[in-house]
Amino acid sequence: MILDKFNLTDKVAIVTGASRGLGQAMALGLAEAGADIVAISTDAVNLQETEKLIHNAGRRVVCLSCDVSDGGQIQQSIKHSLDAFGKVDILVNNAGIIRRTPAHDYSDEDWGAVINTNLTGTFRFCREVGKMMLVQGHGKIINIASLLSFSGGISVPAYAASKGGVAQLTKALANEWAAKNIQVNAIAPGYFATDNTENIRNDQERFKSISDRIPTGRWGNPEDIAGAAVFLSSAASDYVNGHVMLVDGGWMAR
Repeated sequence: MILDKFNLTDKVAIVTGASRGLGQAMALGLAEAGADIVAISTDAVNLQETEKLIHNAGRRVVCLSCDVSDGGQIQQSIKHSLDAFGKVDILVNNAGIIRRTPAHDYSDEDWGAVINTNLTGTFRFCREVGKMMLVQGHGKIINIASLLSFSGGISVPAYAASKGGVAQLTKALANEWAAKNIQVNAIAPGYFATDNTENIRNDQERFKSISDRIPTGRWGNPEDIAGAAVFLSSAASDYVNGHVMLVDGGWMAR
């Protein structure tokens, strides 16, 4: 039956940036589909809420603190994941930051922080987990891209560059690993009501201009992304490789 292909029972998923927002919603969605979860974040307080939600869904969960801009911490997180569950079937690279400053005033510090977290951290996690997936002969990697993988944005040059890089990294890894039964894809969220967009939503003029362009007529809620994550983590997507899936209420179609 086709619905059986979406079942993630006994799979193990690492989800970074899992303490709130989209990361928490994807971690919970994967758990509800049957996966055990390694929930990673630097936000220990909110990570407790993620842990509770996953326990309530009847799945096992390990919560780890990891700054994804630090290669050593990534290595430790993967080691702890293996100690807990013995394998990793799914990796969701969701952790990311944004720094908003006009390009002519953008500092090297902000540039480095955003690139190291959003792009370099994603690559390092892909590389290290990818090594394991190559040995085990299967795996699913989902990178979180953005609408700014396609357009430039305003006053977020590092974020746009990082998310453009994430989209191309996804395609590059898919080219190398598809024949090894490892599917590497990305989700590009549109405008979601999360902490990252709070300042935009508080700007009434900009909030209205964005809202008016979304064909669905509303901003996304975090749970709107869970279905895409489950699909790309499941056997239902075994012939999907190097795809950047828009979950944007129709924004890019307008």
